[in-house]
Amino acid sequence: MTDTLPSAHLVNQYMDYLVAECGLSPMTVDAYRQDLTRFVYFLHEQGQDDARLAGASTVLKFMVHERERGLHINSVARSLVAVKTFYRFLWSEGEVAKDVTSLLDSPKLTKYLPEVMTEPEVTALLAAPDASTPMGKRDRALLELLYATGARVSEVANMKLEALHLDLGYVRCFGKGSKERIVPVGERAAAALNDYLSGARETLLGDAPSPWLFPGRRGPIGRKRLWTMVRQYALKAGVGRRISPHTLRHSFATHLLEHGADLRAVQEMLGHANIATTQIYTHVDHSRLKSVHKQFHPRG
Repeated sequence: MTDTLPSAHLVNQYMDYLVAECGLSPMTVDAYRQDLTRFVYFLHEQGQDDARLAGASTVLKFMVHERERGLHINSVARSLVAVKTFYRFLWSEGEVAKDVTSLLDSPKLTKYLPEVMTEPEVTALLAAPDASTPMGKRDRALLELLYATGARVSEVANMKLEALHLDLGYVRCFGKGSKERIVPVGERAAAALNDYLSGARETLLGDAPSPWLFPGRRGPIGRKRLWTMVRQYALKAGVGRRISPHTLRHSFATHLLEHGADLRAVQEMLGHANIATTQIYTHVDHSRLKSVHKQFHPRG
């Protein structure tokens, strides 16, 4: 991304979000970056250097421009998805008052089942940090909290100490649109958090006070740092697949449903506005059942 354009920093923030919170592959992130780079240049040519001020009509003009320059219809559709999710991100971050692309119809695209870890893989991942060190205690508490609550990486990164109610067994999460929800915390996650709070956090923090549960150098720990940390511990745990904080969220939901949890309860814990979003995990569950049946049934 060329940083000379005024809107470049917004696109770069969005790229960090795709990597840290969505866990998209480098190939997908690069494709989105190319789409949005063309969009920002198009805005510049239209005399609109601030993407936050563009309207729906300008987005439509960009799509027409992409088609007229010979881009395949599928590529144009992907560009629209990139631009729509970009503006949805800007709205969620408070950069724009409304999502100007919300009324633009997106094409029907293939939905891929989310990547899910097995329960032994999760156990190995959570055991990977060296809990004899302050940093290891922090990292174990982070991983346990991500898996115990199914929270988004941004929700955990920006969680404050006051959101913890371990004596009552829950935490308060603030999701998209600053919507608050109460999520239970299991005994193992609570124990890891108490272990971290009993001295490790103070050691890592030093003399400077901080309201954040997991402080960074300036403010809360970064989402990108969390993504890197999860990836490093996954490699240490011997999980060869690409793992991100969002994989723990997917695994949280899938494992709950596998053990008989109610779909509505999982929806509430995940903070999904629409239950259709949660239903994707029932497809994951069915897919895994078919795999087990094929592997172990004598006539599978």
